[in-house]
Amino acid sequence: MPPRPFTYNPPDIPLDIIYYDDDILLLNKPHGLLSVAGNKPHLKDCLELRAKKQFPSALIVHRLDKDTSGIMVFGLNKKAHANLGLQFEKRQIKKIYIANIWGILQQKNGVIDEPIYTDWENRPMQKIDYENGKQAITNWQVINFKNNNTRIELSPITGRSHQLRVHMLSLGHPILGDNLYAHDRALNASSRLLLHAQSLSFLHPTNNNKATFKAPCSF
Repeated sequence: MPPRPFTYNPPDIPLDIIYYDDDILLLNKPHGLLSVAGNKPHLKDCLELRAKKQFPSALIVHRLDKDTSGIMVFGLNKKAHANLGLQFEKRQIKKIYIANIWGILQQKNGVIDEPIYTDWENRPMQKIDYENGKQAITNWQVINFKNNNTRIELSPITGRSHQLRVHMLSLGHPILGDNLYAHDRALNASSRLLLHAQSLSFLHPTNNNKATFKAPCSF
């Protein structure tokens, strides 16, 4: 299925600050806002730009999809930025997401290990590709059921583009409101993508203490 038309109407709301100190900044990104600026003038507004207006030294470490809401961490100096980047590279940072998906999952939990590769004919979409794809692993656990759909906790081990969205589709249970991967009924079940980055756990770049920060899920 080719990608649906792309529109960008970023929400005009204040910066949602979860925590900051001399080294790190945690923000709750709203859905509909890019993490970093796009390559066209109308795609300039993004969380990185908004963060720099209030925290000029903020350096982005990772990204969330435009339509995904939730927690993001920034480094507030080069040393902290490099430290956090290395933790992401070594898969030392634990990430937990919440999603509402189409249909009822029969198992209570599981692991998805399906390689992901760019769908070049339908960019920005990604796809499962056993020949060219890079390894992608997601742990999942059912939270509850509602209206014949499933609320699920997702813990990605790797960080491929659209990993959670593609992995849920691979199970036959696309995320509700997903304008790229959901069939029409699942898309129309929600006015937004029901995917939220709820928590990040990592070692603080200065004192090396384990820290966990959360952004409450709004759906």
